[in-house]
Amino acid sequence: MNKSNLLVTSFLLIIALIVIPLVAVFYDQPLSELQLLATKNLVFGMIIVSLLCFLLGELTKNYSQTDKLWSIMPLFYVAYTAIKGGWNDRLILMTVLVAVWSIRLTYNFSRRGGYSLKFWEGEEDYRWTELRKEKFLQSKWSFTLFNLFFICLYQQALILAFTLPGILAIQDAPNPIGIFDIVLAAVFLAFVLLETIADQQQWNFQSEKHRRKNAGEPLTEEQQSGFISSGLWSKVRHPNYASEQSIWIVFYLFSVVATGRWINWSMVGCVLLVLLFQGSADFSENITAGKYPDYKDYQKRVSKFLPKFW
Repeated sequence: MNKSNLLVTSFLLIIALIVIPLVAVFYDQPLSELQLLATKNLVFGMIIVSLLCFLLGELTKNYSQTDKLWSIMPLFYVAYTAIKGGWNDRLILMTVLVAVWSIRLTYNFSRRGGYSLKFWEGEEDYRWTELRKEKFLQSKWSFTLFNLFFICLYQQALILAFTLPGILAIQDAPNPIGIFDIVLAAVFLAFVLLETIADQQQWNFQSEKHRRKNAGEPLTEEQQSGFISSGLWSKVRHPNYASEQSIWIVFYLFSVVATGRWINWSMVGCVLLVLLFQGSADFSENITAGKYPDYKDYQKRVSKFLPKFW
């Protein structure tokens, strides 16, 4: 991601952080005492985790401390919310769904070398390495501040934000669980399955490509291009990212069913997540296009997140 794209993405994120809370304050219903208490406790916990990630990142120079927790913290947040909400039926369902998502994504991150017995080690996300090469992040304190405010505080806040629809399921007399909850659960699991298939296809492609290279065997035409373009990846360029965004949009809809309000303040999480993935996908594609000449043709043929129906 070049500096201008980073600034545009950052601007959109800031606007969303300002506009959505303002809309919530003036148009949404205020939180109950229990909802407010649970939210405050979650925010306090998130800040502590963010600062620990920052310290570990600075001490070890491995800036993927938040990445290690991306698939883990949502389960803790939703489970805590369920405890505060008295484990009502909807919160139990939401917790089980997030547990399925968490186990699946944690496994995928683990097999790529993301974790180590020394928990502060493990493979660092290549994007942080690339970002450190940017001129505007090469001064003495610039990347340290970037690590603190974006990699740690912002991303940890985002992780919390997209789980906050659970707060709205804490109610003295919640709408009873019904057919809409079941439909949402089925759609949620369907997107988890799609993400699983996409990640497995990527894993199979990269594993076989490297196996053939190491064995001195000829590569297929797709492997010679350097990137996967078959299976779900022939429909959209980022089927895993598309599924991840969809998962948390569906999770937001549980708050709609719980409250009967299509628009509520907990929308901030899924909106910010969509904006983050837009920037993240652009950044990843700039790197890939620089490595593999055929990628630009692939970009022209295949859409980013939504399949083409024309």
